[in-house]
Amino acid sequence: MNRDDDGYAERVAFYDTVYEQPERALDLAWLRRWLPQQYFGRRVLELACGSGYWTQYLAPAARAYLALDVSPGALALAGQRPGVGGVAFAAAEIEALPKPAEPFDAAFAGLWFSHLPRQRREAALAALHGCLAPGATVILLDNSEIQGGQFPVMEYDEAGNGYQRRPRHDGGESRVLKNFPTEAEFRILLAPYGAAEMALLRREHFWLLRYCLPSRH
Repeated sequence: MNRDDDGYAERVAFYDTVYEQPERALDLAWLRRWLPQQYFGRRVLELACGSGYWTQYLAPAARAYLALDVSPGALALAGQRPGVGGVAFAAAEIEALPKPAEPFDAAFAGLWFSHLPRQRREAALAALHGCLAPGATVILLDNSEIQGGQFPVMEYDEAGNGYQRRPRHDGGESRVLKNFPTEAEFRILLAPYGAAEMALLRREHFWLLRYCLPSRH
């Protein structure tokens, strides 16, 4: 299952609505200041870049930048953002990305993990960490549970994945997979990689997970 299967492609016109809601302005202002500082001079891999909302802020700080997304329509939008002239874009899931000749020393994913099926988590994280250098920094950003007030989880499947109903540009609705992971789940999933300095920051509208991979000794 990929993000196109749950209506991702049909919602291209709505990608940025999550960032346009006035009540999220303070969280976003802080994130736009803080996040680029974490990627200064780094070789960055971004997963599920969507319309490039975060790419436009992070890429100018990086030494090199590869942004992935499964949707060509999303990548077309991302490529029109300011500040992305040096970004390499690729239509791929992380599991399909060949191991890079030069590993990345940082990774970012915004609003990716919550849409990742629970049964894909281990494989996706294994593929991600296979692309990273020792000592790499990883940051995952996603919606907090408060988002459920606007789009409540309406049902769960046999694997425990939750589903919301989201509007499409044609006036219809899409069934969208949406999970809200806990800190305990992250600690279990990341234990095989020796994740250090792991910190889960919860702001009102977003959560932010940051950790580092072990350096070689």
